[in-house]
Amino acid sequence: MSFAATILTLYPDMFPGPLGHSLAGRALGTGVWTLDTLQIRDFAEDRHRSVDDTPAGGGAGMVMKADVLARAVDAALAARPDCPVLAMTPRGAPLTQDRVRTLAAGPGVTLLCGRFEGMDERLFEARPVEPVSIGDYVLSGGEMAALTLLDACIRLLPGVMGAASSGVEESFESGLLEYPQYTRPVTWEGRTIPEVLRSGDHAKIAAWRAQRAADDTRLRRPDLWERYRSARDRPPSGAQRRDRD
Repeated sequence: MSFAATILTLYPDMFPGPLGHSLAGRALGTGVWTLDTLQIRDFAEDRHRSVDDTPAGGGAGMVMKADVLARAVDAALAARPDCPVLAMTPRGAPLTQDRVRTLAAGPGVTLLCGRFEGMDERLFEARPVEPVSIGDYVLSGGEMAALTLLDACIRLLPGVMGAASSGVEESFESGLLEYPQYTRPVTWEGRTIPEVLRSGDHAKIAAWRAQRAADDTRLRRPDLWERYRSARDRPPSGAQRRDRD
């Protein structure tokens, strides 16, 4: 069964965009995943097809209307009730590799792309829509975030990447950043590939990579390093139960 992606957006022409090329594009062409877009404006019922209005309480910008968004979400859920609905918004929970892997293992995903100042909060109270963020910054709209999330999922689908290990030995899969990568020429501008990587000793290479992954994570992403250390030092649940017995 294909991984089904449905996008609720004011700009359907932005899709598949870059996902129509390279690995994702080939996978789309062969049916590994499918893509449907729904124009949010089609669910507006007034003469001007309005999708937004001024913020309650005042302020700059416009807010996407709950009634219009709810009709769009309802249509998507009617077509694919098995797919979770995620709203791309900086107010959402951070997207992680664990969450991506869970989504990629499922039937697909429906992505709601916000615009303007955001979406009426009542949508999240009335419909099963999960706010998700791809980072602590603000984009012009949710479409670029949706493309990012989809790319992260699609590359994990069976048969998309050439080597199955490509999706395992990389950043975040083990809780650490990935180790540094090198390729020929051996010497470039006076810089040489580390000798251990040219030794042919796979045990030493694995140890070097593990150490560099730990060192680089500790220096570049202390937040990840602390989470990794906490998870590593936490006793297994069975051990905790035995301690209490």
